[in-house]
Amino acid sequence: MMLAGEEYHPRDPELIALYWRAAETLERFNGSAGSKDRMEILRSLMAGIAEDAWIEPPFSCEYGRHFTIGERSYLNVDCFIQDCAEVRIGSDVLIGPGVRLCTASHPLDPGQRVVPSTGPDHAPYRTFASPITVGDRVWIGASVTVLGGVTLGEGSVIGAGSVVTRDIPPGMLATGVPARVTRAVT
Repeated sequence: MMLAGEEYHPRDPELIALYWRAAETLERFNGSAGSKDRMEILRSLMAGIAEDAWIEPPFSCEYGRHFTIGERSYLNVDCFIQDCAEVRIGSDVLIGPGVRLCTASHPLDPGQRVVPSTGPDHAPYRTFASPITVGDRVWIGASVTVLGGVTLGEGSVIGAGSVVTRDIPPGMLATGVPARVTRAVT
């Protein structure tokens, strides 16, 4: 349900187990600065990370099983990937420090968002998630937030500090809060 974009329960015991497995793996990864085997620690967790992709610590994610990173892609320090839905990062992608890719969301209407809890395994709020796709050769500047349901087209550039709430076409520069296309890259 979660990966299909339908409402899901974040306190589901299976999801909690995945979350804690990711947390333990990330603790090892983030504590392994200078280790040649550092990326292998992440590969034990992640659905698909290219052999020559590189992620700088500290790094965090929700589950680690629902995202892929293409060849020669680079994630700088302090990135967070909330992979409650699929996150696909293409090849030759540069992601700046402090970037957040956030797939989960909640209804805007508090009457729809807040629900009575039925026990410890059920959160008192509604949650759903939408995928994020980052095309090949994209550059995402520092401290950018990308929300669920967004596709960043091939070769696009997202300016530092932007919040991306809509798709960005290929080869375009987008900046601002919310991010708007300002011009073509070339």
